[in-house]
Amino acid sequence: MVVASEKFNLKAYLAEKQALVEAGLDRCITVTYPETVSESMRYSLLAGGKRLRPILCLATAEMLGGTVESAMPTACALEMVHTMSLIHDDLPSMDNDDFRRGKPTNHKVYGEAVAILAGDGLLSYAFEYVAAQTKGVPTDRILKVVIQLGQAFHKLVCGQVVDLMSEGKSDMTPETLTYIHNHKTSALLEVSVLSGAILAGATDADQSKLLKYSKNIGLAFQIVDDILDITATTEELGKSAGKDLTAEKLTYPKLWGLDESRRQADKLVAEAKDIVSIYGEKSAPLMAIADYITARKN
Repeated sequence: MVVASEKFNLKAYLAEKQALVEAGLDRCITVTYPETVSESMRYSLLAGGKRLRPILCLATAEMLGGTVESAMPTACALEMVHTMSLIHDDLPSMDNDDFRRGKPTNHKVYGEAVAILAGDGLLSYAFEYVAAQTKGVPTDRILKVVIQLGQAFHKLVCGQVVDLMSEGKSDMTPETLTYIHNHKTSALLEVSVLSGAILAGATDADQSKLLKYSKNIGLAFQIVDDILDITATTEELGKSAGKDLTAEKLTYPKLWGLDESRRQADKLVAEAKDIVSIYGEKSAPLMAIADYITARKN
C-alpha cells in the first residue's frame, strides 16, 4: 500500500486552499439588479462546504507545474457547476430537501422559481468565467477545459435522470447503480482533476493516469456518501440523513453491506494513490485527499 507523506499536513493544506477558493468565489458574483437572483446565487455558492472540487483542480495544476492563479477561474467555475447541481437536486421535483450544508436549501429561502434561475445563472456564468478570466494559459487549453466542463455537466444530467427513473424500482441492477454514480458524482470530480492537468499542459499519458485516479476517488466518494447516509446524523451531514432509504434507492451498502462497501472504497483509494505516487512528493496533496475521502464524516 502506498502511504502519503507523514510530513504533509492535509488539514493545513485544505485550510489554506479553502481560504483562497472562498476569496475567489466571493469575487466571482456581485449583487446587481435584479438583486434577488444574484443574492440567491451567492447564498448557495458561499454556503461553505469542503470545496473539494476546486481544491483538486488547484492541487493537480500545481503538481504538474501550473499555478494557482491560472487555475483559479476554473476552480471557481467547477464550484459554480457543483452548486448549481445541489440547488436543483434539492428542489421539490427532485430530492425535495430542506437543508444543505446545515442551512435551509435555496428554494426554501428564495422560492422554487428563483432557485431554478439561480442554478441556471451559475451554470451559464461558469463557462463565461473560465473563458474570460483565465490568464497566462494558451487558448487551446482553455477551450479544452470548457469542452471538458460541458461534457461533465451532460454526464451529470444523464446520471440524475437515471437516478430519478430508478427510485423505488426493486429490479435495479448493479450496472445501473454504477452508471448513475459514474455520471452523477464522479463526472465533476473527474473534470476537476483533468482541468487542472490540462491547464498545466499535461501530456496525454498524464491525463490518462489522472483520469483513472479521479474515477477511483469519485466512486469511493459515492460509496462513502451511501455509507454516511445510513450511519451519520442530519447534524453531522448538514443535510437530511436517510434520504436514500426513504426514496427506496439502491445503494452500495444495500448491494454489498456496510463492511464490504468500506472495503471497496478503501481498495479504490489505494489504487488511486498508487497511480499518482509516480509524481513523488508533488503528489502528496492528491494522495492525502484520496485518504480523506474515505475518512470523512460528512
